[in-house]
Amino acid sequence: MSTTTIRIEDDLKARVTVAAERAGKTAHAFILDAIAQTVEQAELDDDFHRVADQRWAQLLATGKAVPWDEAKAYLEARSRGERARKPVARQRAR
Repeated sequence: MSTTTIRIEDDLKARVTVAAERAGKTAHAFILDAIAQTVEQAELDDDFHRVADQRWAQLLATGKAVPWDEAKAYLEARSRGERARKPVARQRAR
């Protein structure tokens, strides 16, 4: 395990100390958790953007998409716990 030194303003350090105490953790553990959560979110964001870019490229390559009203109806039905037929992508109007 390696060591990293960070410098933080006194007021932020005090806030970390208070928040860590409320969470029942040491300031060190609280900071490590915050770093881990931030890294995990950055990785999730990267994955989201990668998938979005792939789907956008596919749409541009094929010209096929699902109309919003059909996608919305499908999502609303699924959110209510209903089984719904998945909408089919088709050539979009130009």
